[in-house]
Amino acid sequence: MWQNLPLGTSDFKALRQTQQLYVDKTELVYRLASVPSGKYFLIRPRRFGKSLLVSTFESLFKFGLEDFQGLAIEKSWTDKTYDVVRLDFSEVKEFATIEEFKEKFYKRTASKLNSAGFPKLEKGDDFVTQFSLWLSSLRRRSFVLLVDEYDAPLTACLDKKELFDRVRAVMSEFFLSIKSNEGCLRFFFMTGITKLSQTSFFSAFNSLEDISMISMYGTLLGYTEAEIKRYFADYLDNAAKILQISEKGVLDELRRHYDGFSFDAKAGSHVYCPWSVLNFLKHPEMGFRNYWYTSGGQPTVLMKFLANNALSDPKAYAESMEVRLSDLDAARQYGEMSLEVLLTQAGYFTIKQVTDDGYLILGYPNQEVALSMAQLYADELLRGQRIRKPGSPSLNEIVETGSLDSVVEQFNSALGAIDYQRYPITDETSCRAYLQVLLIGAAMMPKVESHSALGRSDLEVYAGSRLWVFEIKYAKNKSDIKPLLHKAKEQMRSHRYGLTEQHREVLRAALVFDQDERRFVAWEAV
Repeated sequence: MWQNLPLGTSDFKALRQTQQLYVDKTELVYRLASVPSGKYFLIRPRRFGKSLLVSTFESLFKFGLEDFQGLAIEKSWTDKTYDVVRLDFSEVKEFATIEEFKEKFYKRTASKLNSAGFPKLEKGDDFVTQFSLWLSSLRRRSFVLLVDEYDAPLTACLDKKELFDRVRAVMSEFFLSIKSNEGCLRFFFMTGITKLSQTSFFSAFNSLEDISMISMYGTLLGYTEAEIKRYFADYLDNAAKILQISEKGVLDELRRHYDGFSFDAKAGSHVYCPWSVLNFLKHPEMGFRNYWYTSGGQPTVLMKFLANNALSDPKAYAESMEVRLSDLDAARQYGEMSLEVLLTQAGYFTIKQVTDDGYLILGYPNQEVALSMAQLYADELLRGQRIRKPGSPSLNEIVETGSLDSVVEQFNSALGAIDYQRYPITDETSCRAYLQVLLIGAAMMPKVESHSALGRSDLEVYAGSRLWVFEIKYAKNKSDIKPLLHKAKEQMRSHRYGLTEQHREVLRAALVFDQDERRFVAWEAV
């Protein structure tokens, strides 16, 4: 019988006891857990299995090898068991005032610590003082502390500066108590989505090792392709039969949609998003859908950041970006964090290449994320305005079956919905980029400047049985419109854009955008 997929299971003991499928990461778990007094910090996007990893450490230190039969660590682990406390700060991210936060934070944390011998607090007791005194009373290397989603309370109030600062101060006291008594720790492990310096923790806790971008641990979370082939062979075979394609075809599509995440400063390894892979394998009949963005790809920190830092330039969507390794590696204050760094930590960008002078080239890891990012750009540019009239066909349907006039009408409807004060289309490149974002946001994947032997077309997009090829011109003056339309048509004819396609209906169109009217004013099929 097939092992059940571990979809949504973040408790290692429960996963093992119910015989759900587990991709064995315990060789890397052993590397971390076997270090005496090891103290680690790990950043990963949502839906990558951080909580399951924390639970794995909890089971290992609390119960020994009880839940690890048949796994790689079983032959190597010889340590004893310890008092273990696992804290999940996402449990205290709902609050309106600092008093409400302190009450929830102290009460929830104290109740978890009680299982390891922390005394019950009496009315009027100061939690931080009692916590520090208790830690100082413990024997050396006798206690394991695990903190999941450390940044959840902070990101919950990013848009409220005064509340943010007061929450930060409370958490700083807590973390400094740990730092002051770190001798009692046998093992410490903490996860988050961002590395915020405001906790006063990273600067003070000098022995804390950030493994977020260390090559050795690049595959600690997420699935490698070898792991997918090894552990999910029956599910791959099932998907191939349901979709009526080869197993190689399934893997090719999985790779295109869900692979490409690199958490490796040398860009030497990459992994698939486990949440997306598991959802696809559970319901292959649904196709290769966008699972990550709809369930976990909109972290609070990103949404609140975008509220004050608009994605206002569609040209930026298709551009790769460069950052220094130190920018990704350093703890930053929220106000000093660049959009590129935040998008990388949130999983929208990943490391594609490392240059000789120490810069990282960032880009979208896969089609699922590229589509998600286009939706973010489109949402930001349109600010919630609908471009589709109630009862009318979608953009995808129009491009698949409609006329050139109806396609251009839909383009102009979208262009007209952009905020006048934030209008981003100022030249041919930005016009093409906006159409690219619009089409991707409608679940199509256009090609920009598609190369052929005779030149590069502006925009090509497959839709059903059709291939549309668009040549776009930007008119700054009314007198330029007709000459530019003629130039676009001649360019398409002489360069024979799209004519190498033999299996689809090819529709070629020249379009001219008018700077003053802010819409396409001339178009013609070629």
